[in-house]
Amino acid sequence: MTMKVEHEVHGRRKNRNYGVLILLLCFVGIVLGLTVVKVIQLGDARKFEATDHVARPQIIPEEGTE
Repeated sequence: MTMKVEHEVHGRRKNRNYGVLILLLCFVGIVLGLTVVKVIQLGDARKFEATDHVARPQIIPEEGTE
């Protein structure tokens, strides 16, 4: 049986890596949450399509439909 002795630097590095992991997960959670809230607030998908600043004929209402 061999004993594996971990150096102090490795322990600190592991803790720092866990901290970075937590920060990244928080960032992803915030971005996902903001995206979900924005999509829910839009309601209609046509409103979302109209925000890309490009004139597309398929989203322009035809006369007599609305």
